[in-house]
Amino acid sequence: MTAYVLLFTLAVIGVSETVYLIRKRMAAEKPVCLIGGNCGLVLESKYHKLFGVHNDILGLLFFVATLFISGFLVIGVGPAVFWSLLLKLSIAIGSLLSLVFTYLQWKVIKAWCFWCLMSAFTIWLMGVVLLISN
Repeated sequence: MTAYVLLFTLAVIGVSETVYLIRKRMAAEKPVCLIGGNCGLVLESKYHKLFGVHNDILGLLFFVATLFISGFLVIGVGPAVFWSLLLKLSIAIGSLLSLVFTYLQWKVIKAWCFWCLMSAFTIWLMGVVLLISN
């Protein structure tokens, strides 16, 4: 159960990160970039969408889904086996996508976005929590 509480907490952090980016994009403002200084370059690159959907929206959907699924597992909403499998699968896919996006920042765009890295780190930490808990 402790792992699911940690995942729930990490999902809340992820929601706050992605909501910040969405609000900045909708207001046509550049986000504060604590490292790298090129968040705008990354967020406005040709890689800012996947299947025509902004990456920040996809991130928000991922984190909200993780929030609900981990919440269901914490309070015991069944079927627990299904929710657990869905959670593991989504975090595995999210981790792989985060790896791809981090690679794109490093080797293709050659610029770093603090918020993108924070989101990737949050997802990878979720994966670590799952690996350690099993």
